[in-house]
Amino acid sequence: MSLNPLHIAARHGPYVLLAGLLSGLLLPGLAQPMRSLLPPMVVLLLFVTVLRMEPARIFGSLRDLPRVVLVVLGLQLAMPLTVLTVGALGGWLDTPALFALLVMTAAPSIAGSPNMCRMMGHPSEYALRLLVIGTAVLPMTIAPVFWLAPQLGGFDTVLWAALKLLITILLVTLTAVAIRKTLLRDPSPTTESALEGLANITLALFVIGLMPSVSEVILTDPKRAFLWITFACAANFGVQVVCFRLTRFRMPTAASTAVSLIAGNRNIALFFVALAPEVTAPIMVFIGAYQIPMYLTPLVMLRMYRVVSDR
Repeated sequence: MSLNPLHIAARHGPYVLLAGLLSGLLLPGLAQPMRSLLPPMVVLLLFVTVLRMEPARIFGSLRDLPRVVLVVLGLQLAMPLTVLTVGALGGWLDTPALFALLVMTAAPSIAGSPNMCRMMGHPSEYALRLLVIGTAVLPMTIAPVFWLAPQLGGFDTVLWAALKLLITILLVTLTAVAIRKTLLRDPSPTTESALEGLANITLALFVIGLMPSVSEVILTDPKRAFLWITFACAANFGVQVVCFRLTRFRMPTAASTAVSLIAGNRNIALFFVALAPEVTAPIMVFIGAYQIPMYLTPLVMLRMYRVVSDR
């Protein structure tokens, strides 16, 4: 058994993420030097994830595109509109919890979703398609949400942030595909393991820079921190469970896993970076609390996603 740190990280991916999560919570002082590295780490994670995929399978058949778009519209348009409808009927439109759910469901997939699918033992190509298409159609899906929820504001800024993310994804994907087709046509198992370990370590380091908001609240107001963490876990895991039960017999397992995982794990950082501080202040702790179920997904949800073998 190899003692190479990258190979060890590959074998124990979920626990590597857990270590990063705990480090971010218990050692908030590490966050300051990590924050400037967050954008490069997003690029590195995408690059390594795509580099591990077969180029011919990344985007799949064009016949699958309408289905992918339909799934994305369900995740990024139907879900937030449902949240708004329930909020309006219940009189909760002005509550922080409803606002947090709205931001969560309107966002596209996290950049790490393809890598998390691999941790579950499933191919990552479908998750990548949802990531690319979801980011590409974000201007269309968030337009009605922002129109119906004017308290969000910052529409133009969110569009610009989404455009930058989409350009980054496309450039990184094309670069990784070019390298895979020229310099890394047939990677050995050792190389595959090293790339997987690098991706897992990058994910673990990434979360350290996002956790100080939760650490501060835990120290100053532990009851409030506990409530937000509980709410974030219920929202994230609950959406995954419901989505998986609805899709597990209607889709191949790999596709069902990708859709369900992404349904609960969204790139809400897009909105928190783009929206005005006074808009996000009431739920600023949510972005930190939300990282906890996100990074626990490979441990907590692994059994569920491995229940059904591919058909």
